[in-house]
Amino acid sequence: MKIEVRTINDGEIAEKDVFKWPIWSCGVSEFDWEYDQQESCLLLEGEVEVSSDIETVSFGAGDFVVFPRGLKCRWKVIKPVRKHYTFN
Repeated sequence: MKIEVRTINDGEIAEKDVFKWPIWSCGVSEFDWEYDQQESCLLLEGEVEVSSDIETVSFGAGDFVVFPRGLKCRWKVIKPVRKHYTFN
């Protein structure tokens, strides 16, 4: 189960209606997380490192990230995060 990190253009942001998705924020911290649904998110602020059994992925402001359903991971929030998110 790989985490997908990519850049998203304005057209895709509009098509997905990303700015209508809820916002989640979190301060500097570390915690375990498990995804029971796929999550897509666009980071507005922050810097994060997420580790699973198979990879460690870093991402930050401007990145579009997709976490697969069933992923068990550890979040390390390096700089406070604000993101739009949705579950599919």
